[in-house]
Amino acid sequence: MLGTKDEIRIEQAIVHILDSSLGMPVLSDVALDCGSDFSDFLKGHIFKVDSSDEIRSCTFQEESSVFHLAEEWDSEKFIEITQKIAGELYTIMNQNIDIPAADLLAVEYRVEKHRYLALLKMNYKTSYTHMTNSDPWGNNNDIIMQKAILPGETQKLSEAALIDLEAPQYVRLVEKKYDVNGVKTNYFSRLFLKCSGSLSSKTKLAIVNKAVEEVQKKYFNESEQFEVRMETKSILNEEFTQQGGFEVPVVIDKIFKEHPEMKEEVQEKLEKYNLKEATVEPQNPNTTRKFTKQHLMTDTGIELKIPMEEYNNKDRIEFITNPDGTISVLIKNIGSIESR
Repeated sequence: MLGTKDEIRIEQAIVHILDSSLGMPVLSDVALDCGSDFSDFLKGHIFKVDSSDEIRSCTFQEESSVFHLAEEWDSEKFIEITQKIAGELYTIMNQNIDIPAADLLAVEYRVEKHRYLALLKMNYKTSYTHMTNSDPWGNNNDIIMQKAILPGETQKLSEAALIDLEAPQYVRLVEKKYDVNGVKTNYFSRLFLKCSGSLSSKTKLAIVNKAVEEVQKKYFNESEQFEVRMETKSILNEEFTQQGGFEVPVVIDKIFKEHPEMKEEVQEKLEKYNLKEATVEPQNPNTTRKFTKQHLMTDTGIELKIPMEEYNNKDRIEFITNPDGTISVLIKNIGSIESR
Protein backbone atom coordinates (compact mmCIF):
# COMPACT_ATOMS: atom_id res chain seq x y z
CA MET A 1 0.00 0.00 0.00
CA LEU A 2 1.20 3.51 -0.81
CA GLY A 3 2.34 5.80 1.98
CA THR A 4 1.61 9.05 0.13
CA LYS A 5 0.49 10.02 -3.35
CA ASP A 6 3.94 11.52 -4.00
CA GLU A 7 5.30 7.98 -4.43
CA ILE A 8 3.36 7.78 -7.72
CA ARG A 9 5.00 8.80 -10.99
CA ILE A 10 2.60 9.23 -13.89
CA GLU A 11 3.98 7.83 -17.16
CA GLN A 12 1.03 8.38 -19.51
CA ALA A 13 -2.73 8.73 -19.39
CA ILE A 14 -5.70 8.79 -21.73
CA VAL A 15 -9.44 9.36 -21.42
CA HIS A 16 -12.15 7.50 -23.32
CA ILE A 17 -15.77 8.72 -23.25
CA LEU A 18 -18.23 5.92 -22.40
CA ASP A 19 -21.62 7.63 -22.60
CA SER A 20 -24.33 5.07 -23.38
CA SER A 21 -26.67 7.80 -24.62
CA LEU A 22 -24.33 8.44 -27.58
CA GLY A 23 -24.78 4.90 -28.91
CA MET A 24 -21.04 4.37 -29.30
CA PRO A 25 -17.87 5.02 -27.32
CA VAL A 26 -15.74 8.05 -28.16
CA LEU A 27 -12.24 6.59 -28.00
CA SER A 28 -9.30 8.98 -27.91
CA ASP A 29 -6.42 8.58 -30.35
CA VAL A 30 -4.14 10.88 -28.38
CA ALA A 31 -2.72 10.61 -24.84
CA LEU A 32 -3.38 13.39 -22.34
CA ASP A 33 -0.95 16.15 -21.50
CA CYS A 34 -0.13 15.33 -17.88
CA GLY A 35 0.94 18.67 -16.42
CA SER A 36 1.62 19.08 -12.72
CA ASP A 37 -1.96 19.98 -11.74
CA PHE A 38 -3.52 17.16 -13.74
CA SER A 39 -0.88 14.71 -12.51
CA ASP A 40 -1.83 15.63 -8.94
CA PHE A 41 -5.47 14.96 -9.83
CA LEU A 42 -4.58 11.49 -11.15
CA LYS A 43 -2.27 10.72 -8.22
CA GLY A 44 -4.99 11.76 -5.78
CA HIS A 45 -7.51 9.34 -7.23
CA ILE A 46 -5.02 6.47 -7.51
CA PHE A 47 -3.89 6.99 -3.91
CA LYS A 48 -7.50 7.15 -2.67
CA VAL A 49 -8.28 3.83 -4.36
CA ASP A 50 -5.03 2.20 -3.19
CA SER A 51 -5.57 3.21 0.46
CA SER A 52 -9.29 2.42 0.59
CA ASP A 53 -10.49 -0.28 2.98
CA GLU A 54 -13.06 -1.17 0.32
CA ILE A 55 -10.34 -2.39 -2.04
CA ARG A 56 -10.32 -6.11 -2.87
CA SER A 57 -7.36 -8.22 -3.98
CA CYS A 58 -8.41 -10.43 -6.90
CA THR A 59 -6.99 -12.81 -9.47
CA PHE A 60 -7.93 -12.68 -13.13
CA GLN A 61 -9.69 -15.66 -14.66
CA GLU A 62 -8.08 -17.17 -17.75
CA GLU A 63 -10.91 -15.96 -20.02
CA SER A 64 -10.42 -12.31 -19.05
CA SER A 65 -9.61 -10.11 -22.06
CA VAL A 66 -8.27 -7.39 -19.77
CA PHE A 67 -5.86 -9.89 -18.23
CA HIS A 68 -4.46 -10.93 -21.62
CA LEU A 69 -4.03 -7.29 -22.63
CA ALA A 70 -2.17 -6.59 -19.37
CA GLU A 71 -0.13 -9.80 -19.73
CA GLU A 72 1.19 -8.65 -23.11
CA TRP A 73 1.60 -5.05 -22.01
CA ASP A 74 3.56 -2.75 -24.30
CA SER A 75 3.88 0.89 -23.29
CA GLU A 76 4.38 1.81 -26.94
CA LYS A 77 0.89 0.48 -27.66
CA PHE A 78 -0.74 2.27 -24.69
CA ILE A 79 -3.40 4.02 -26.77
CA GLU A 80 -4.36 0.91 -28.74
CA ILE A 81 -4.55 -1.32 -25.65
CA THR A 82 -6.61 1.13 -23.62
CA GLN A 83 -9.00 1.56 -26.56
CA LYS A 84 -9.64 -2.20 -26.50
CA ILE A 85 -10.18 -2.14 -22.72
CA ALA A 86 -12.59 0.80 -23.00
CA GLY A 87 -14.47 -0.96 -25.79
CA GLU A 88 -14.94 -4.05 -23.58
CA LEU A 89 -16.37 -1.91 -20.77
CA TYR A 90 -18.63 0.10 -23.07
CA THR A 91 -20.20 -3.07 -24.52
CA ILE A 92 -21.24 -4.14 -21.01
CA MET A 93 -22.48 -0.65 -20.12
CA ASN A 94 -24.49 -0.38 -23.33
CA GLN A 95 -26.27 -3.66 -22.56
CA ASN A 96 -27.19 -2.61 -19.01
CA ILE A 97 -28.79 0.83 -18.75
CA ASP A 98 -28.48 1.04 -14.96
CA ILE A 99 -24.68 1.22 -15.17
CA PRO A 100 -23.92 4.96 -15.13
CA ALA A 101 -22.25 6.72 -18.05
CA ALA A 102 -18.65 7.72 -17.41
CA ASP A 103 -15.25 8.65 -18.73
CA LEU A 104 -12.62 5.93 -18.40
CA LEU A 105 -9.24 7.29 -17.39
CA ALA A 106 -6.47 4.79 -18.09
CA VAL A 107 -3.19 5.65 -16.41
CA GLU A 108 0.18 3.93 -16.64
CA TYR A 109 2.22 4.83 -13.57
CA ARG A 110 5.21 3.73 -11.54
CA VAL A 111 5.92 3.32 -7.86
CA GLU A 112 9.72 3.22 -7.67
CA LYS A 113 10.55 0.72 -10.47
CA HIS A 114 7.24 -1.12 -10.38
CA ARG A 115 4.73 -0.48 -13.19
CA TYR A 116 0.96 -0.38 -12.80
CA LEU A 117 -2.12 0.34 -14.87
CA ALA A 118 -4.98 2.23 -13.24
CA LEU A 119 -8.47 2.01 -14.75
CA LEU A 120 -10.49 4.83 -13.20
CA LYS A 121 -14.18 4.90 -14.10
CA MET A 122 -15.24 8.51 -13.59
CA ASN A 123 -19.02 8.40 -13.29
CA TYR A 124 -20.67 11.64 -14.39
CA LYS A 125 -22.15 14.06 -11.89
CA THR A 126 -24.62 16.84 -12.61
CA SER A 127 -23.78 20.38 -11.57
CA TYR A 128 -24.24 24.00 -12.64
CA THR A 129 -21.84 26.56 -14.04
CA HIS A 130 -22.04 30.00 -15.61
CA MET A 131 -21.93 30.85 -19.31
CA THR A 132 -21.51 34.26 -20.90
CA ASN A 133 -23.06 35.23 -24.22
CA SER A 134 -22.06 38.53 -25.80
CA ASP A 135 -24.29 40.52 -28.15
CA PRO A 136 -24.42 44.15 -29.34
CA TRP A 137 -26.27 45.10 -26.12
CA GLY A 138 -23.60 43.68 -23.79
CA ASN A 139 -22.88 40.52 -21.84
CA ASN A 140 -25.61 38.06 -20.93
CA ASN A 141 -24.53 35.86 -18.00
CA ASP A 142 -26.51 32.68 -17.54
CA ILE A 143 -26.42 29.55 -15.37
CA ILE A 144 -26.43 26.24 -17.24
CA MET A 145 -26.53 22.60 -16.20
CA GLN A 146 -23.51 20.41 -16.90
CA LYS A 147 -24.35 16.69 -16.94
CA ALA A 148 -20.84 15.30 -17.42
CA ILE A 149 -18.89 16.66 -14.45
CA LEU A 150 -16.11 14.32 -13.31
CA PRO A 151 -15.52 13.46 -9.64
CA GLY A 152 -13.12 15.79 -7.84
CA GLU A 153 -9.81 14.59 -6.41
CA THR A 154 -11.27 14.19 -2.91
CA GLN A 155 -14.34 12.25 -4.06
CA LYS A 156 -14.50 8.46 -3.92
CA LEU A 157 -14.78 6.50 -7.17
CA SER A 158 -17.41 3.77 -7.32
CA GLU A 159 -15.37 1.59 -9.69
CA ALA A 160 -11.64 1.47 -10.26
CA ALA A 161 -8.90 -1.12 -10.76
CA LEU A 162 -5.14 -1.14 -10.17
CA ILE A 163 -3.33 -3.80 -12.21
CA ASP A 164 0.21 -4.86 -11.38
CA LEU A 165 1.93 -4.97 -14.77
CA GLU A 166 4.86 -6.94 -13.30
CA ALA A 167 2.44 -9.64 -12.09
CA PRO A 168 -0.59 -9.05 -14.35
CA GLN A 169 -2.65 -11.95 -13.00
CA TYR A 170 -3.34 -9.81 -9.92
CA VAL A 171 -5.68 -6.84 -9.71
CA ARG A 172 -6.93 -4.71 -6.84
CA LEU A 173 -10.29 -3.03 -7.24
CA VAL A 174 -13.18 -1.13 -5.73
CA GLU A 175 -16.67 -1.52 -7.14
CA LYS A 176 -20.38 -1.00 -6.66
CA LYS A 177 -23.28 -3.25 -7.55
CA TYR A 178 -25.73 -2.25 -10.29
CA ASP A 179 -28.77 -3.95 -11.81
CA VAL A 180 -27.86 -6.48 -14.49
CA ASN A 181 -30.90 -8.34 -15.82
CA GLY A 182 -32.83 -7.33 -12.71
CA VAL A 183 -30.18 -8.59 -10.26
CA LYS A 184 -27.74 -6.43 -8.27
CA THR A 185 -24.37 -7.50 -9.62
CA ASN A 186 -20.69 -6.62 -9.23
CA TYR A 187 -20.46 -6.18 -12.99
CA PHE A 188 -17.03 -4.50 -12.81
CA SER A 189 -15.29 -7.63 -11.51
CA ARG A 190 -17.57 -10.36 -12.87
CA LEU A 191 -18.41 -9.13 -16.37
CA PHE A 192 -15.72 -6.61 -17.24
CA LEU A 193 -12.49 -7.65 -15.52
CA LYS A 194 -13.56 -11.30 -15.03
CA CYS A 195 -11.75 -11.76 -11.74
CA SER A 196 -12.49 -13.05 -8.26
CA GLY A 197 -10.88 -12.71 -4.87
CA SER A 198 -11.10 -11.93 -1.20
CA LEU A 199 -13.47 -9.63 0.64
CA SER A 200 -12.33 -6.09 1.42
CA SER A 201 -11.20 -5.18 4.94
CA LYS A 202 -14.28 -3.00 5.37
CA THR A 203 -16.60 -5.85 4.36
CA LYS A 204 -14.82 -8.33 6.64
CA LEU A 205 -15.19 -5.97 9.59
CA ALA A 206 -18.87 -5.40 8.84
CA ILE A 207 -19.57 -9.16 8.62
CA VAL A 208 -17.77 -9.94 11.90
CA ASN A 209 -19.48 -7.06 13.69
CA LYS A 210 -22.91 -8.07 12.38
CA ALA A 211 -22.45 -11.76 13.30
CA VAL A 212 -21.48 -10.82 16.87
CA GLU A 213 -24.38 -8.40 17.18
CA GLU A 214 -26.94 -10.94 15.90
CA VAL A 215 -25.85 -13.56 18.45
CA GLN A 216 -25.82 -11.04 21.28
CA LYS A 217 -29.35 -9.93 20.41
CA LYS A 218 -30.47 -13.55 20.42
CA TYR A 219 -29.06 -14.45 23.85
CA PHE A 220 -29.19 -11.20 25.84
CA ASN A 221 -32.35 -9.34 26.79
CA GLU A 222 -32.82 -5.73 25.74
CA SER A 223 -31.61 -4.25 29.04
CA GLU A 224 -28.34 -6.23 28.80
CA GLN A 225 -27.58 -5.62 25.13
CA PHE A 226 -26.20 -2.11 25.48
CA GLU A 227 -23.58 -3.33 27.99
CA VAL A 228 -22.35 -6.23 25.86
CA ARG A 229 -22.28 -4.06 22.76
CA MET A 230 -20.24 -1.43 24.60
CA GLU A 231 -17.81 -4.08 25.79
CA THR A 232 -17.53 -5.51 22.25
CA LYS A 233 -16.77 -2.05 20.85
CA SER A 234 -14.16 -1.55 23.58
CA ILE A 235 -12.45 -4.86 22.72
CA LEU A 236 -12.35 -4.05 19.00
CA ASN A 237 -11.01 -0.54 19.63
CA GLU A 238 -8.25 -1.95 21.84
CA GLU A 239 -7.22 -4.35 19.05
CA PHE A 240 -7.17 -1.56 16.46
CA THR A 241 -5.18 0.72 18.78
CA GLN A 242 -2.59 -1.85 19.86
CA GLN A 243 -2.39 -4.18 16.86
CA GLY A 244 -3.69 -2.13 13.92
CA GLY A 245 -6.23 -4.91 13.26
CA PHE A 246 -7.33 -8.21 14.75
CA GLU A 247 -7.33 -11.94 14.27
CA VAL A 248 -10.95 -13.11 14.22
CA PRO A 249 -10.51 -16.15 16.54
CA VAL A 250 -8.68 -14.02 19.13
CA VAL A 251 -11.39 -11.36 19.19
CA ILE A 252 -14.22 -13.90 19.32
CA ASP A 253 -12.50 -15.58 22.28
CA LYS A 254 -12.30 -12.25 24.12
CA ILE A 255 -15.91 -11.26 23.41
CA PHE A 256 -17.45 -14.63 24.29
CA LYS A 257 -14.92 -15.94 26.82
CA GLU A 258 -17.69 -16.92 29.26
CA HIS A 259 -20.24 -18.04 26.64
CA PRO A 260 -18.92 -21.01 24.58
CA GLU A 261 -22.31 -21.69 22.98
CA MET A 262 -22.48 -18.11 21.66
CA LYS A 263 -18.88 -18.34 20.44
CA GLU A 264 -19.71 -21.49 18.50
CA GLU A 265 -22.73 -19.88 16.88
CA VAL A 266 -20.74 -16.84 15.76
CA GLN A 267 -18.05 -19.12 14.33
CA GLU A 268 -20.70 -20.98 12.31
CA LYS A 269 -21.91 -17.68 10.84
CA LEU A 270 -18.38 -16.60 9.95
CA GLU A 271 -17.54 -20.00 8.42
CA LYS A 272 -20.03 -19.24 5.63
CA TYR A 273 -17.77 -16.35 4.55
CA ASN A 274 -14.48 -18.19 5.22
CA LEU A 275 -13.75 -15.68 7.99
CA LYS A 276 -13.50 -18.04 10.95
CA GLU A 277 -9.67 -17.85 10.94
CA ALA A 278 -9.30 -14.56 9.07
CA THR A 279 -7.31 -11.44 9.91
CA VAL A 280 -8.95 -8.00 9.58
CA GLU A 281 -6.53 -5.10 9.04
CA PRO A 282 -8.23 -1.83 8.06
CA GLN A 283 -5.82 0.89 6.92
CA ASN A 284 -8.11 3.91 6.67
CA PRO A 285 -8.89 5.67 9.98
CA ASN A 286 -12.42 6.41 8.74
CA THR A 287 -13.20 2.68 8.85
CA THR A 288 -12.42 2.31 12.55
CA ARG A 289 -13.46 5.77 13.76
CA LYS A 290 -16.86 4.57 15.03
CA PHE A 291 -15.06 2.26 17.47
CA THR A 292 -13.24 5.15 19.17
CA LYS A 293 -16.40 6.38 20.93
CA GLN A 294 -19.38 4.91 22.72
CA HIS A 295 -22.50 6.54 21.25
CA LEU A 296 -25.54 5.98 23.47
CA MET A 297 -29.14 7.16 23.20
CA THR A 298 -31.56 6.79 26.13
CA ASP A 299 -35.33 6.29 25.96
CA THR A 300 -35.66 9.76 27.51
CA GLY A 301 -33.87 11.38 24.55
CA ILE A 302 -30.50 11.94 26.22
CA GLU A 303 -27.56 11.36 23.92
CA LEU A 304 -24.08 10.48 25.19
CA LYS A 305 -20.80 10.33 23.26
CA ILE A 306 -18.04 8.87 25.39
CA PRO A 307 -14.42 8.66 24.15
CA MET A 308 -13.25 5.07 24.54
CA GLU A 309 -10.34 5.99 26.82
CA GLU A 310 -12.86 7.63 29.19
CA TYR A 311 -15.23 4.66 28.97
CA ASN A 312 -12.41 2.33 30.02
CA ASN A 313 -11.46 4.56 32.97
CA LYS A 314 -13.69 3.58 35.91
CA ASP A 315 -12.64 6.78 37.71
CA ARG A 316 -14.40 8.74 34.97
CA ILE A 317 -17.67 6.96 34.28
CA GLU A 318 -19.77 4.20 35.83
CA PHE A 319 -22.91 2.41 34.70
CA ILE A 320 -25.18 1.34 37.58
CA THR A 321 -28.08 -1.10 37.27
CA ASN A 322 -30.75 -0.09 39.78
CA PRO A 323 -32.98 -2.59 41.70
CA ASP A 324 -35.97 -1.62 39.53
CA GLY A 325 -34.07 -2.52 36.33
CA THR A 326 -33.38 1.06 35.23
CA ILE A 327 -29.83 2.23 34.51
CA SER A 328 -27.97 5.19 35.97
CA VAL A 329 -24.86 6.71 34.40
CA LEU A 330 -22.45 8.33 36.83
CA ILE A 331 -19.93 10.74 35.30
CA LYS A 332 -17.12 11.46 37.74
CA ASN A 333 -14.36 14.00 38.38
CA ILE A 334 -15.49 16.64 35.89
CA GLY A 335 -13.28 19.74 35.99
CA SER A 336 -15.52 21.96 33.85
CA ILE A 337 -18.52 21.82 31.54
CA GLU A 338 -19.15 23.81 28.35
CA SER A 339 -22.47 24.35 26.58
CA ARG A 340 -22.24 23.93 22.79
